[in-house]
Amino acid sequence: MILASLLVFFTCIWITLTPNAFAAAEIKKPHQCCSSSMKWTRKQETRMRKDDSTKVWPLKYKQLLHIEDHDFAMRPGFGGSPVPVGIDVQVESIDSISEVNMDFTMTFYLRHYWKDERLSFPSKTNKSMTFDHRLIKRIWVPDIFFVHSKRSFIHDTTMENIMLRVHPDGNVLFSARITVSAMCFMDFSRFPLDAQNCSLELESYAYNEEDLMLYWKHGNKSLNTDEHISLSQFFIEEFSASSGFAFYSSTGWYNRLFINFVLRRHIFFFVLQTYFPAMLMVMLSWVSFWIDRRAVPARVSLGITTVLTMSTILSGVSASMPQASYIKAVDVYLWVSSLFVFLSVIEYAAVNYLTTVEERKRFKKTGKISGMYNIDAARAMAFDGCYHDSKTDMDQTSFSLHSEEDSMQGRFTGSPSIDSPWIKRRQPLGGHVGRIIVENNHVIDSYSRILFPIVYITFNLIYWGIYV
Repeated sequence: MILASLLVFFTCIWITLTPNAFAAAEIKKPHQCCSSSMKWTRKQETRMRKDDSTKVWPLKYKQLLHIEDHDFAMRPGFGGSPVPVGIDVQVESIDSISEVNMDFTMTFYLRHYWKDERLSFPSKTNKSMTFDHRLIKRIWVPDIFFVHSKRSFIHDTTMENIMLRVHPDGNVLFSARITVSAMCFMDFSRFPLDAQNCSLELESYAYNEEDLMLYWKHGNKSLNTDEHISLSQFFIEEFSASSGFAFYSSTGWYNRLFINFVLRRHIFFFVLQTYFPAMLMVMLSWVSFWIDRRAVPARVSLGITTVLTMSTILSGVSASMPQASYIKAVDVYLWVSSLFVFLSVIEYAAVNYLTTVEERKRFKKTGKISGMYNIDAARAMAFDGCYHDSKTDMDQTSFSLHSEEDSMQGRFTGSPSIDSPWIKRRQPLGGHVGRIIVENNHVIDSYSRILFPIVYITFNLIYWGIYV
């Protein structure tokens, strides 16, 4: 009986408590879901923390690199052997070459390699740390400068183009994008058929060879260039890297690195702009040898025009070149061409003078009438540009005996005399042009037609044979 009553009692209690248990279970289900999602989120954040190394390390970079524990104003290993600093350069572009200022502008990536054990840090993955320009001022970096530079700057768009990479063992890579304008000692004695040897020199400003040793990191392969580098007036023959020493009496010996490149000038531009116009002016001056010696305005104006044109070419070339104290190759060519043009003008002055002397002698031999007629013919030549031969225009004897009779016949008949010299001046020479040019040529003109071209061609052969 006692057992039966206990069984009934526990059954009643179970029936009473079961609905509350089911209700509590239903209430706890959403809370369990929320807690599981929160656990998943926390696991994901933990994974992200593990991927982000800056959150895993409990120390700041200053403490990790021991920046506060060392004096970085001193070089690594102060008092010991010199610090080896490797250099390599990636040339991006050669922006300009200026003959007037005798300089060049180059943009390149300059990379330094050295080891500073003070910056070593523990790392399980042996991965390096990369920083920007903000860390540069807090550690020691090589004080490289460019010898003979006029202007230089580090690019700062959008931030300063500086990278610092530190390895766990203390090896450091420092890279910067720099533009430099430096002097190039040019020799213009063969301009514009010249080749210029320029170099950019790198050196430490404060540390001599006892404290810092500069060297090319990968030997001759330390200097790399962009394949698309091109210039308007030059083409680059070669790039090379070399090294040497520089001595200063007050501070000692310094390591110096050289970036050498050879520039050869494009000649085609100057052929079109300078040489070819000069050749044309010289050949144009030879045209006066084929013009009749009586055509004073034609020959004088042609000579003056060629002389002035050569002066313009000379002044244009001089304005675009530095004031060198020696003679350049282009100066030799232009001055010799100007001399040929000038001699063609002098040649006509000699022809005109000798012609005048011959007329005076003829005047003394033939008398006053012949002399007066020759003067009239010369005056007519000055106005209409055509030579009038005395034999073709009129007969001197008939002019002296029948001039009045012919004029009277012209009045009565109403037709002018065909022997009148003024009528003959208006008539074209026609088929007599060739005969008149040949017969009335001066001997100097005949020789000049052959001598001037031969001498000028010989000069060109010698000139181009020496400078090309």
